[in-house]
Amino acid sequence: MAGRLMGGATLIPASLLLVVGHQAVATTTPPSHERVVIDALPLPPTAPSDTPGACTTAINPRATGCMSAHYFALQAGSFLPDGRHVVARVTFAGASDPASPYRGEQLILVKTDGSRFANGDAWKCLSCGMTDPMPRDMSYPQSFHDGRRVLAGSTIFDCGTLALTDDRCTPTGIRAYPVHWQVSADDSGRPGMMRELRLHPDNDHIGFNAVAINDGRMDQFGYTARLHFNAPKARYDLEQVNLLFRPGIENRTLRPVPGKPGQLEINKAGIEVGEFRGFTADGREAVYVGYPWESSNIDIFAVGLADGRVRRLTSHPEYVDPVDFSPDGQWMAIEDTRGTDRQMFLAAMRGIPPITDLLSSSAVSSTRNNMDRRFFNLVLLDAQGDRGAYMGQILTDQPGVPGSAGDPNWNAMADPRWSPDSRAIVYWQALATTPACGGANPLPCPTSTEPGGRHARLMIARLPDRKASAAVKPVALPDRIGWATAYVPGMPTPKRALLPAGDYVLHGLKSGTAQVRVVQRADGKAIDSISARYQNYSDDGRSQINGGESVSEKRANPQTTQILWKSDLRQSGAVSGSKTSSPDGFALSIDVMVNKLEAAGTLSTMIDGKTYKQPANGT
Repeated sequence: MAGRLMGGATLIPASLLLVVGHQAVATTTPPSHERVVIDALPLPPTAPSDTPGACTTAINPRATGCMSAHYFALQAGSFLPDGRHVVARVTFAGASDPASPYRGEQLILVKTDGSRFANGDAWKCLSCGMTDPMPRDMSYPQSFHDGRRVLAGSTIFDCGTLALTDDRCTPTGIRAYPVHWQVSADDSGRPGMMRELRLHPDNDHIGFNAVAINDGRMDQFGYTARLHFNAPKARYDLEQVNLLFRPGIENRTLRPVPGKPGQLEINKAGIEVGEFRGFTADGREAVYVGYPWESSNIDIFAVGLADGRVRRLTSHPEYVDPVDFSPDGQWMAIEDTRGTDRQMFLAAMRGIPPITDLLSSSAVSSTRNNMDRRFFNLVLLDAQGDRGAYMGQILTDQPGVPGSAGDPNWNAMADPRWSPDSRAIVYWQALATTPACGGANPLPCPTSTEPGGRHARLMIARLPDRKASAAVKPVALPDRIGWATAYVPGMPTPKRALLPAGDYVLHGLKSGTAQVRVVQRADGKAIDSISARYQNYSDDGRSQINGGESVSEKRANPQTTQILWKSDLRQSGAVSGSKTSSPDGFALSIDVMVNKLEAAGTLSTMIDGKTYKQPANGT
């Protein structure tokens, strides 16, 4: 599939742009939209089924394997330093010989310039037939600057003195070194479980996430660490580990005002890393999904690793988390539900302070998916992010054309990755598949037009009118981050401080108040319910919020949240709006690892005459 697409604007009513909430920074004029050309990159032939023997020489005459047609049989990785290859994880299937190296999850290189490897394929497998044990996880593959190594999952694949692109670099010459995180004082037992590892631009450090269970609730924390090659144990050890977390209620975003009992404030200097997502191009900042500055508006933030200064990078009401900075430091590629209205029933009313989010944020961040289906578009932003009326450029903007890069049934998947010259972005898409379509779901399952009926594809978005630009020189990550917590193996799992039970008042920055009540669980280990009543509340001085909202929560298990959301809010002034639930409230149950929306009752938001309603259950 190839096509020439003109990226379109992110079109939302001006009333939704009134509150952006950025801290004061020097900003430049937002850029104009630019031409984009999107193509599909070559992949191994598709097996007609995963059944052994389905991959025949008629399908692949070179006998170099077939990939599964399943939508999770692919994950795009980064460009290699030459800019002509990308690394990807694929799932091979259909081999007739049980001893075939072309089975299961593997790492491959893919040509981006139309050329081929010596065997005639436009791709080559790096791991098929490797002598080291295969790791279970090879997600988010990323190349090192040396072109000889790739980080995939929590393993570093190394071809020694040869570049991975060299035809002499074969699986038998590649070593797989696990990344080892010591979490017990004596290094006994299993190493720490890490997820979503990201290379720092200095290539000597990484960042990662780790899940924690605290008092029956699932949480997640971000970390950084130095990579140290431990040759005797054939692994990379993590040293100088930093927990990107500051304990204490004073460091939270919604906190009591110091020295003023009974008052709350929004602390925009608070560093609350919900999910670490990577680093800026110069390596000076960590990028993360953070606690919202506006209710139900999940955004990307950056925090200075040296000074702890926080910047809000996105402010569009829709959901975002995948992000990558261009090597020249001037741009971001994000994947966001903006343009789909998926989250607008929750977030379209701007300027609501993030009070009920103490209980609702897990549910809000989970409704953006329908199980394995994402609703992401690929969006181009400059490095300063959303501001004023500038909400970036949706690159995948060709609606209504089945099979095109903008086909809404083909959804962008994490993560997008920039080319070394900042002129192209590689990403992947997955096609809606049952149960996210068909059966009881009102969306008919689309027919794939990809080779072999594949439900995943590797894409490249080129920005042809740009000139190549050099990468910025990264600043080395400090081994110890002053504002973070030094991680010591064996230390207890971190916990976020609870807002104490009681009645509070939050003053609007321009006018009005929010009367807040916090009720804790009987054991005092969690918040049971939180409510807010607004009277002429305004942070921008242009629109005012009146009415009430409350959320209560129960946990069926650490990853399943059950909330009862009652809302009766009115917005007036520059914006006319409402956010209302049905009389008995909006009862939502959602597993944060499954993302299947199941709700009773309704919740809707109306802004200047346009109403946004919740998705139907299971959609």
